[in-house]
Amino acid sequence: MTPQDRVRDAYARLALGERPEAWITLRDEQDVLAEAAALEARLAAGETLPLAGSMLAVKDNIDVAGLETTAGCPGYAYLPSRSAPAVQRLVDAGAIVLGKTNLDQFATGLVGTRSPYGAVRDARDPRRVSGGSSSGSAVVVALGIADLALGTDTAGSGRVPAAFQGIVGIKPTRGLVPTEGVVPACRSLDCVTVFARTLGAAQQAITIMSDAVWPADAPLAAPPQPVVAVPDRDELTALSEEWRDAFEQAAKILETGGARLRPIRLAPFLDAAKLLYSGGFVAERYAAVGAFIDEHPDGVDPTVGAIISAARDIPAHVLVADTERLEKLRGEAMAEWGDADALLLPTAPIHPTIAEVAADPVGVNALVGTYTNFCNLFGLAAVAVPAGETGDGPFGVQVITRGFADAVAAGVAALLTGSPAPAPAAAGLRLLVVGAHLTGQPLNSQLTAVGARYAGRVRTAPEYRLHALPTEPPKPGLVRVAAGGASIEGEVWELPPAALGPFLAALPEPMVLGKVRLADGTSVTGFLCETAAVEGAPDITAHGDWLAYLAYREC
Repeated sequence: MTPQDRVRDAYARLALGERPEAWITLRDEQDVLAEAAALEARLAAGETLPLAGSMLAVKDNIDVAGLETTAGCPGYAYLPSRSAPAVQRLVDAGAIVLGKTNLDQFATGLVGTRSPYGAVRDARDPRRVSGGSSSGSAVVVALGIADLALGTDTAGSGRVPAAFQGIVGIKPTRGLVPTEGVVPACRSLDCVTVFARTLGAAQQAITIMSDAVWPADAPLAAPPQPVVAVPDRDELTALSEEWRDAFEQAAKILETGGARLRPIRLAPFLDAAKLLYSGGFVAERYAAVGAFIDEHPDGVDPTVGAIISAARDIPAHVLVADTERLEKLRGEAMAEWGDADALLLPTAPIHPTIAEVAADPVGVNALVGTYTNFCNLFGLAAVAVPAGETGDGPFGVQVITRGFADAVAAGVAALLTGSPAPAPAAAGLRLLVVGAHLTGQPLNSQLTAVGARYAGRVRTAPEYRLHALPTEPPKPGLVRVAAGGASIEGEVWELPPAALGPFLAALPEPMVLGKVRLADGTSVTGFLCETAAVEGAPDITAHGDWLAYLAYREC
């Protein structure tokens, strides 16, 4: 489908009139078609645009140049002259903005009903809420109108709507995607998030939007058998029996996929979650938009106005005490976490109806955030994915990891979706292995233990000889020769930069690290062997690779 064809498809879906309340601003179709035509010309000229023709919706608290930003409040509206960096990076990669989407006003809510532009209804069941605050963004992706949509997540706004709409929502580690050009909710906690129908599409968008601020030891993949902390059924008191069954089924899928499950006590996580709205941290919301609300009390949603205005008079000592309390809870929670690579939780405990929210707007909203509110307070990353259907519609879970272990979250989530683990946003150092570090071989765990990622099989340039060394465990020695060389097959792994130094320091003689030329003309760091060490060692070059030699030896 060409970019222009995709635009026509999107507007044909819009013409069906489903969930018009999901939008605050829609661009004119002819303007969008003209942008798509320009993209096609760039593609024809040979330009690489990884998102060419992808339809992008943007939550209306994120700036798009030339389109009003309202944050769900008409009186607050302003016209930005430039787009938020997160938006601009996607546009530069070929995405086309369709328009701005509805939200819980000032991103304060998890239900999608707190907006003067209308309560956004669930894409399947109009009786139920869409989830919020990124309500419109999730719905337009679920309806197939947009391929990607941006949201924000302070308390769960990028995960709860994903769960309710049966799509993927990625909330990266705080600070990875810039929040410049975003109307703040809680400035120190806000994250820009993405919605998509597949894990791969969502991760690609996160990669494009992310800053290069990764720690050198950030893992690039989940381990082959990740340890996943899973609360016992009795811990999930907020869930119905049917939803507990669905959660247990999701855990079983992880176990079938190779994960090792272990129980975890949720008390410190849930206690921290309560601090987000019931303590001093809500003062950040007043700092963001409180002055506007004080000046325009009749121009804001009553529930939103009450929540934010109540934070006006919170004493400083309450915030200090809550910060100390949070640090104590963080210590307790991480002690519970222990050696786990990830935590599996339901994304939300209920999927309420619009009527239920209207009857108790604060209480129901608080319940919806039970399992999401603590995440940014603890600096964690999360991926929300669909996990089956219940009588209430889609059921969703979230895979949560420590900060900057975003690739681990995506890898574990891939076990649930049945899709390949997507490439990480963080860049790694490429390392060629040809022997005991190959997949399935005795030393491969040295790579996976440091978060290395398998990047594929390759062949060297025809300049090398391979010898079987008398070592334990058995391993080959790769030597470059001036003449009589051959192409040897191996694997390339991507390592966190901090892992390469320890690898080099721990290398036993006669192994060394050096540059290896590949068949495609590029070079990569790889395991080589000192020339003197292969004297008298069997030359196994004719087998083409170490695994073929091992198979031959077993015959």
